[in-house]
Amino acid sequence: MQIAAAEGLESLTIGRLASDLGMSKSGLFGHFGSKEELQLATIDAGAEIFGRTVIRPARDEPAGAPRLARLTTNFVDYLEQATFEGGCFWGSVSAEFDNRPGPVRDMIQEKLGVWLDVLREQATAAGVEDPEQLTFELYSICQGANSSYQLFGDAAVFDRARSALARMLP
Repeated sequence: MQIAAAEGLESLTIGRLASDLGMSKSGLFGHFGSKEELQLATIDAGAEIFGRTVIRPARDEPAGAPRLARLTTNFVDYLEQATFEGGCFWGSVSAEFDNRPGPVRDMIQEKLGVWLDVLREQATAAGVEDPEQLTFELYSICQGANSSYQLFGDAAVFDRARSALARMLP
């Protein structure tokens, strides 16, 4: 996942991973079978980490506005803590595959769609007039902060994102 976030899923190969891990290429090939299967497994693992660090802890909050606030706070914390060296795993892989049809793009769309659905559901539960618009704006601000931090290294973008999110939330 570190390689995928920093250099993209295309940089993730069985040969490279075997070399980095000090394993045989055939041993890893037996595990994954193909580069595409390795990429799909990486996306699945990225979704698990995201769920564990961003989505699940917010379940302690009441549905609606309190949970939505916690979700967005958790997302900014996830970005700020540099869970992955290349920034947001989803920002990286979705930009890489957003215009490439196939199973890898489909899985990215599915897994990222779960996150957007969670935001939309909580916006709806909070009584937001246009949950789709709010979901778009929340996600855009967080990804903008991620991109800005990756390009410029200014950690203050995370506080700016928190400020913008707080003004937007019900």
